[in-house]
Amino acid sequence: MFSCFVHPQAVPLQFLHALLVYLGDSPAQDDESSGLKSPLASSPSYPGIEMPSEGLVRWQLRLEYFAYETLQDLRIGKLFEIIVDYPESSPAIEDLKQCLEYTGQHSKLVDSFISSLRYRLLTAGASTNDILHQYVSTIKALRTIDPTGVFLEAVGEPIRDYLRRRKDTIKCIVTMLTDGSGGNSTGAGNSGDSLLEELNRDAENQENADYDDDTNLDDKQAWINAERWEPDPVEADPSKGSRNRRKIDILGMIVGIIGSKDQLVNEYRVMLAEKLLNKSDYDIDSEIRTLELLKIHFGEGSMQKCEIMLNDLIDSKRTNANIKASILQPPAPGPEQQQETCLSLDHLDSTIISSNFWPTIQAESLNIPTAVEQLLSDYARRFHEIKTPRKLLWKKNLGTVKLELQFEDRSMQFTVSPMHAVIIMHFQEQTSWTSKNLAAAIGVPIDTLNKRINFWISKGVLVESVGSDSDNHIFTIVSDMVDPNKTGINNMRCEGILAMDEECERSVASVEEQLRKEMTVYE
Repeated sequence: MFSCFVHPQAVPLQFLHALLVYLGDSPAQDDESSGLKSPLASSPSYPGIEMPSEGLVRWQLRLEYFAYETLQDLRIGKLFEIIVDYPESSPAIEDLKQCLEYTGQHSKLVDSFISSLRYRLLTAGASTNDILHQYVSTIKALRTIDPTGVFLEAVGEPIRDYLRRRKDTIKCIVTMLTDGSGGNSTGAGNSGDSLLEELNRDAENQENADYDDDTNLDDKQAWINAERWEPDPVEADPSKGSRNRRKIDILGMIVGIIGSKDQLVNEYRVMLAEKLLNKSDYDIDSEIRTLELLKIHFGEGSMQKCEIMLNDLIDSKRTNANIKASILQPPAPGPEQQQETCLSLDHLDSTIISSNFWPTIQAESLNIPTAVEQLLSDYARRFHEIKTPRKLLWKKNLGTVKLELQFEDRSMQFTVSPMHAVIIMHFQEQTSWTSKNLAAAIGVPIDTLNKRINFWISKGVLVESVGSDSDNHIFTIVSDMVDPNKTGINNMRCEGILAMDEECERSVASVEEQLRKEMTVYE
């Protein structure tokens, strides 16, 4: 009547098991060390010995059902917290699975959990990223309770409907799949282990398990499985057969939120372009690994443009090395050249892209210093000599620049965008600029200048003051830096991060902007 399980039992089930042993209605009753037995305990069926009354048996069944139902209600009431803590809370999921197998009250789980989701998760205060991670944890937890995925379809539908109404869902899905946090919103887990890699390993394990089951399935076991067959519950979607529910494809369910894999691929392509254009080196091992996993799920044809983008980085590394290898020993600098900042091709690394296969690049005018302009011209000339008849067309607003600012008592190092580098390099010529004059010298609108120059003001490199015209501010470089202990600058150095203002335009046009441009009707 009651069978023991290998995993640790919850306290109510342990109590029930001990009580049934006491009543003599458990497999453990044959054990000599099982302890005291109740006078009401059932005895083996021997001639002349009376069996326990029907009322006693009914009472035992009601007690057992009550214990399972009570534990089930406790677990269902805390199911939201249990899934938040999954997989650490997997023993509680096993308890709930065992209880539901006995009581059959799956509809209570579905109704209660959907109510909790709508009240605690599907609200304006919850971020899209948190909702997606909770959805993935829900899939992992509920497939333990119901491997067929019948109840997961009912529970997941409100989450999918809500996510479809959020504008940043696609971007968050791509980030979650490829960011290396392993599907954990807190970032815990194996470093560099993306959710996509985790899902791929999970799919391989399921395939291996299914293969072992099929190869080891003999006629006797097949007959036993046929006798155990049960129809799908009433909550099941009749359009999906049982064979389709045998495997729960987590990635497929995530893509199902969007409705089309093409949208996800396009968003990944835009995010990949942003990441590659902002790289300061040619290390793309993680991007290649992610691309190979995406090709497994979405096909090579869908990821062809992304593969070309990565090949551009590989070719750029080779071409950059060839150009630098062709450099002859430079002549000794003259007195005038020594006064200027010494720039050589050794300081320049380029990313050469095949523009037809990349997303639309945001164009932004930028007047760079003469020395840097000459450096780009020399690089382009050497490229033309090696790759005749190809020529380079520079995107001067893209990339990263490593700077070292030297003051009287310390130096500061930054890695910034070209726009930020051009702004601060103009203060080598003069220590003070008005916003109108500086914007004209750089070749950008005043509004754009005011947004970008805030980075240097926040770092304490520049100070801002109001001039005679309230719209024409004055920016001055700081001659005496403040105490480094007060600003967090240690060891006379400042390791800056890439200066990318959120309000500034992206390097690559978003998917929505590209679609809007393609749908424009020209008269």
